[in-house]
Amino acid sequence: MRVSLKDVAARAGVSIKTVSNVVNNYQHVTPAMRERVQQAIDELGYRPNLTARHLRQGRTGIIALALPELGNPYFAELAAAVIDAAALHDYIVLLDHTGGRREQEVLVSQGFRARVIDGLILSPIELEAEDLRERTEHVPLVLLGERHYDLPYDHIAVDNVAAARTAVRHLIDLGRREVAFIGARRGHSQPAHLRLQGWREELLSAGLSVDDGLIATTEGWGHADGAAAMTRILETGRRPDAVFAYNDPIAIGAMRVLSERGMRVPEDVAVVGFDDVVEGHFGTVTLTSVSPDKEAIARMAVESVLARLSGKAPEPRRVWADYRLIARESTLGRSTQAGRST
Repeated sequence: MRVSLKDVAARAGVSIKTVSNVVNNYQHVTPAMRERVQQAIDELGYRPNLTARHLRQGRTGIIALALPELGNPYFAELAAAVIDAAALHDYIVLLDHTGGRREQEVLVSQGFRARVIDGLILSPIELEAEDLRERTEHVPLVLLGERHYDLPYDHIAVDNVAAARTAVRHLIDLGRREVAFIGARRGHSQPAHLRLQGWREELLSAGLSVDDGLIATTEGWGHADGAAAMTRILETGRRPDAVFAYNDPIAIGAMRVLSERGMRVPEDVAVVGFDDVVEGHFGTVTLTSVSPDKEAIARMAVESVLARLSGKAPEPRRVWADYRLIARESTLGRSTQAGRST
């Protein structure tokens, strides 16, 4: 039998309105009254009908999250963080996989699911500004990632140039001078271009030469891509003493090749990744990585959607999420310092 607000009110000896105020987390309920109602809720096993609540507000209670690659550990961890952040507001998340393809990103952004969602969080790779200028759908849109569109949508990103410079500076501070960059892209992958820019800027700032022979492109974002790129650099006869990788899977693939070639990490080659995915914490050599604040990115994205729905949002804005470099064994070796943040 379904427990109703009336049942809870009777058990707690209060009005239905008081129970409703507690369920909806209204602030003016006294702590004693909140505890009394909560005890009745727990005893009866009451669960609010979230669907009905959203329908009364003219909403579906669903936010869509469109990501380029669900198999990528970073996006998997980000999706989990968005789901957790949405749940705090009684929302569920519908996942879309775009594959980083422009046509799919256009389809998602133009609102083909508009009838079943209240808002969209989109992490685009190939989407162009003109695609968004033609958008006629009124479902709130929040953009994630580093592609800059200069359009009236909330946009949450990490400063990739600054973060890349932090990673390269760490390597230079450790005495490394031949720093390779693995993960450059030929297409529109703006994050890769920005991280490459940060690599260049920090080398020049340190008075080191920028050697294009130490730049390796990849077709994808995975372990095999990193392994293939590291192999190509080594087969030219070059022996970098450090690697900054576009992301953690690429870094892990590169470390595999270094190990197979008899090169020690970090004694011979220090390695830094990007995204700080869980996989990098548990390898034979734990991975130093730039760690974006994924929980903050998720929280700000969900709150931006809900603020737009409520009509209380400020002008659309670009928000920079925090990041930090977490130094582990792939640059520090097996020492007591591994795991420290900078």
